[in-house]
Amino acid sequence: MKQLFEFLKTTAMGGLFVLLPVLLLYLVLSEALDLIVTLAGPIADLFPAGTFDKVEYPVIVGLVLILIVSFLIGLGLRSEKGRGVGRWIEETILGRLPVYNALKSLTTGFAEAGKDGAFKAAVLTSPDGQRELAYVIEDHRDGNMTVLVPWAPAAFAGSIKIVDRDRIKTLDANLGDVSRVLGHWGMGVRELLADEKK
Repeated sequence: MKQLFEFLKTTAMGGLFVLLPVLLLYLVLSEALDLIVTLAGPIADLFPAGTFDKVEYPVIVGLVLILIVSFLIGLGLRSEKGRGVGRWIEETILGRLPVYNALKSLTTGFAEAGKDGAFKAAVLTSPDGQRELAYVIEDHRDGNMTVLVPWAPAAFAGSIKIVDRDRIKTLDANLGDVSRVLGHWGMGVRELLADEKK
């Protein structure tokens, strides 16, 4: 009887360990697909009433709408007049939102290594010589910098510190590279340090 109970227990637990990640993946994908449809809603509202009422695949239509509008906006921003309108919107509306500049710097930091105004990947050296990964958030231009010292594996949780500029060495890496290393508990730091700027 005890062997039967043990067999049932281990079999059920093994099945649960396979089923649980599949269910979580399903939930995440379901939420992501719902988000696409929700984000495409305001774009669809610009079309005549009833245009999308009988759509069989709303996720695909929503994704196509988002991509088309993104392309058209990007195309418009390639002209000088379009860039001027974009700057005006950013300066007068978006720039006044407290979280906008931080999110813009963060997303830019993921895409581009070392761009001015973006969060920058760096190494912070402590007074006793220990080194740790950090993100440069702001250069005070008075010899100090604001940095975030992240905790592994949570790449964007950590301590905010104000440190002397000479304790910081920036890396020729983007935030995605550093986040990946932190997510793997430090595996890959050697490659990041090879990109350390002198």
